[in-house]
Amino acid sequence: MTHTQIQLPTQDGVCPAHVYTPEVPGPWPAVLVFMDGLGIRPTLVEHCQRLADAGYFTLLPDLFWRSGTYEPVDGQAFFAEPGVRQAWFARHSATTNSAAVMRDTRAFLDYIAAQPEVRPGPVGAVGYCMGGRMALTAAGHYPDRFAAVAAYHPGNLADGSADSPHLLAAQISAEVYVAAATDDTSLPEEQQQRLRDALTAAGVTFTLETYPARHGWVFADIPVYDAAGNARHWSTLLELLARPR
Repeated sequence: MTHTQIQLPTQDGVCPAHVYTPEVPGPWPAVLVFMDGLGIRPTLVEHCQRLADAGYFTLLPDLFWRSGTYEPVDGQAFFAEPGVRQAWFARHSATTNSAAVMRDTRAFLDYIAAQPEVRPGPVGAVGYCMGGRMALTAAGHYPDRFAAVAAYHPGNLADGSADSPHLLAAQISAEVYVAAATDDTSLPEEQQQRLRDALTAAGVTFTLETYPARHGWVFADIPVYDAAGNARHWSTLLELLARPR
């Protein structure tokens, strides 16, 4: 696996991103990773390295690029101290809305498509936490560019907002996998049902499961990490990405 850092031009400016390429010869299938709300940090880098080791060209853009450079937040403090969490979101949330990220996503997809060793055609995507919302939103905005999209412990997939991802169900052509958490106020059962109804009505091929875990269980650097849930996450993600279409 090779890891490089790039500066990726977008409509609004330059987005730092990480690129991971497999050791095996191409052409490779590609995966676009939408990060969680804790941003780029060693745990997320290692996570994407594992995708590359599984044979995927992996692009990890820094969705917080508009708010400038930042030091990684401590995952333990983020969950334990409300002040740390509030300050973090106050800095990053306003500039990381769906409209801005969707403008960036066009540049992400174009960059992937321009790589000579990437397999032509639609790509896979996976998002975590806020990134899960962005992954489903991207599938609705760019339906011809995604073959499969996964969202793990995502939030607000079918809320009352005008940009709620479930409102884009009719535009989604990718296969969708959503893994909710039993202890997660950002994706309660009523939102899960609203999402099921929207995807079913649109004829989307999807799976929506609820893991016995807390919001954020995938990453080992935060206190809600769940090893069994993380293992199932890898199993379902790699199965989804590898499925012939």
